Amino acid sequence: MKRARKRSRLYLSLAALLLLGGALAVAFWPRATLVDLGEVIRAPMIVTIDDEGRTRVRDAYVVSTPVAGRLLRVQLDPGDSVVQGDTVIAYMRPSNPAVLDARTREQARAVVAAAAASLRVARADLNAAIANRDLAQSERERIEQLARQGMTTEAAVDRSRQEARVAQAYVDTAEAAISMRQAELANAQTQLIGFDDQGLSHAIGSAQDDIPILAPASGRVLRIMQQSETTLPAGAPVMEIGDIDGDLEVIVDLLSTDAVQISAGMRVIIDEWGGQAPIDGEVVRVDPFGVTTFSALGVEEQRVNTVIRLRSPVESFQGLGHGFRVETRIVIWEAEDVLSVPASALFREQGEWAVLRVDRGNTALQTVQIGRNNGVQAQVLAGLKEGDSVVLYPASGLSEGQRVRQREID
Repeated sequence: MKRARKRSRLYLSLAALLLLGGALAVAFWPRATLVDLGEVIRAPMIVTIDDEGRTRVRDAYVVSTPVAGRLLRVQLDPGDSVVQGDTVIAYMRPSNPAVLDARTREQARAVVAAAAASLRVARADLNAAIANRDLAQSERERIEQLARQGMTTEAAVDRSRQEARVAQAYVDTAEAAISMRQAELANAQTQLIGFDDQGLSHAIGSAQDDIPILAPASGRVLRIMQQSETTLPAGAPVMEIGDIDGDLEVIVDLLSTDAVQISAGMRVIIDEWGGQAPIDGEVVRVDPFGVTTFSALGVEEQRVNTVIRLRSPVESFQGLGHGFRVETRIVIWEAEDVLSVPASALFREQGEWAVLRVDRGNTALQTVQIGRNNGVQAQVLAGLKEGDSVVLYPASGLSEGQRVRQREID
């Protein structure tokens, strides 16, 4: 009986030890680390240079005032259609004369009085010249009559004719002087024109003298700089006109280090413009000079203008106008069948690119040779094959030979 009790106690003790050992083994058994896994695949791949751009009309026309005058209120609104040489976009009226102050008016009156006196002097000179001419002609006729009777010499006849011609020249000079003095008087009188003068409306014109400003090109009104009626100098901008439907392009300010990789003819994907589908474009020109700018953080940058022409049908980007913001992706390289690995799986190991490849649940350090990289996928030239699993965003504590498993996504 005692032996049976001892044997049962032994069995119970062994069972308890086994249970305790199993619990400790389970508690301290190494667990697999949860990681994100990616796969090496073959798929199309493109490498782009992305930057923000803005739309503009390539040939925009700024309509300016042709002469100094009063611009009447502009009746057009932004977005209205205009036809070249047919649509009147505004009217101009000659400026009203400025109001004269007392000092300026008295000076102008003095000039008028001086001009009138000069005119009277010129008329007196004309009367004297006419009298001298009449006397010279009478003297010539007497000398010629005496010459026919043989009572004078030929020299006297020539001298009388010469004096008659000189006298006539004095008359012509006096008449020309009168014309000059009349013009000076009229010019002096115009300085007296003011708002309080009678008959001013006849001096400055009427509504029939309004100057029409015609549209220089067909298109739509982009913006109006001056809509209210006001007095403007010659060359003042009034509005901007452009053909949005057929002449729209995109301008992008690229970093100079990116611009050197771009050439005319490259394909462009225009996205984030508000429409449902991207717009196709093509690089037309990369400007040969850079402009110094400062970023939002105050960093000095060299920016280069790049011009992109829209290639999609006009119907695909209806609503896009002048000065709108867009996102551009300029394709500098693309291929249809590329062996690629997620870029987030790459890290540097002793100066080379490497990944943690997962083989039967365990990690293995694998160096790879990388080609093109677009920030999402990287081209694999050597080191991996299609279908390989790699660890994404490998943590610094993750080492080779460690057991891992895929993290489940909720």
